[in-house]
Amino acid sequence: TGVIMEGFEVYATPRQLEILEALKKHGSQRKAAEALGINHSNIHQVISAVRAKAAKHGFSPDHDMTHPVPDGFKLKGTSTLYDDDGNQRLQWVKSTADNDRQEEMFREAVEAMAESLPRSKAVAAPKATAENLMACYPVGDHHFGMLSWHEETGDDYDIKIGERLLMGAMDHLVKSVPKCGAATIVLLGDFLHIDTFKSTSESGHLLDSDSRYPRMVRAAIRAVRYMIRTALQHHAKVHVVVEIGNHDLSSSVFLMECLHNIYEKEERVSIDRSPRHFHYFSHGSCLVGVHHGHGTKMANLPLIMAADRPEEWGKATHRYWWTGHIHHDSVKDHAGCRVESFRILPPADAWAANKGYRAGRDMKAIVLHSEFGEVARHIVNPAMLE
Repeated sequence: TGVIMEGFEVYATPRQLEILEALKKHGSQRKAAEALGINHSNIHQVISAVRAKAAKHGFSPDHDMTHPVPDGFKLKGTSTLYDDDGNQRLQWVKSTADNDRQEEMFREAVEAMAESLPRSKAVAAPKATAENLMACYPVGDHHFGMLSWHEETGDDYDIKIGERLLMGAMDHLVKSVPKCGAATIVLLGDFLHIDTFKSTSESGHLLDSDSRYPRMVRAAIRAVRYMIRTALQHHAKVHVVVEIGNHDLSSSVFLMECLHNIYEKEERVSIDRSPRHFHYFSHGSCLVGVHHGHGTKMANLPLIMAADRPEEWGKATHRYWWTGHIHHDSVKDHAGCRVESFRILPPADAWAANKGYRAGRDMKAIVLHSEFGEVARHIVNPAMLE
């Protein structure tokens, strides 16, 4: 029992630590169990669980493993060299990322950082709006932080250009639509180009990126706040959906939590904080599903909507899925539901350009009527913003 308490405490949960401290105090598993009023077998289970967790992180003194890996990693394997007398001479410790723990750490960091964010001040609402209309602003994969060089791709793109394009497009589209009682800003995923300080994709492929990760994050937050503020000046209420893409699996979670805290005191703004990869919102007889497009076949989306939102599906007469990922327009009518993918404002990166992708570039605003579904759409392309 003494060995368990030497260095194992950091691997125990609060309840497990309480049991281990009782074990140390009373000197035996039986006495500790009696003092805590629990079964003797529970003590043994806790000891085994803590030992197993510690070993997973590289700490198991009984096996000469005394070099724990950093938090956020797990042990991949060890190799130990012993001399003729059985004494340890050398040890190689191999570690790998512990994805579950890293996600937990990331969420803890997001919540902690967001707590100290300054709250946005309320923006004056427009005097009159059409309550039966909702203006929607779907943003295709904006890839904030992507770098494109015109000699390779035909056009330049970096963080500054990305911010300027999005703000300009929002200004143009807001002026094009009526003053609606509601508005929804939909980030269709891959809003940020990279997800860590390494300029690599989820699969480890090198990505063309502009500057450092923190600079990209700041620009992305600043641009979304501009979009929200612009929408608030023209519409009665603003809802924001941050879809999770394959380029920004973690960063999108940070973004939605950040926005939720910033607009905590703004009653006219709501942020969808769901970490799921399928989001939904309604307006009268309209039901809209949002998915990035990388996790399932587009033909499966109508059935997924019906399974996820059976009551809303039954009441809706206009059903839509909005997706990104493929960077070009695609519309297909399925039984009871229309599935659409959207173009993007940025140019192609070198990889896409060299593959021959030549899709047009634009951003749209879609006006939904509470009874009649989509009644208008407006389009802006980069050339119009010059």
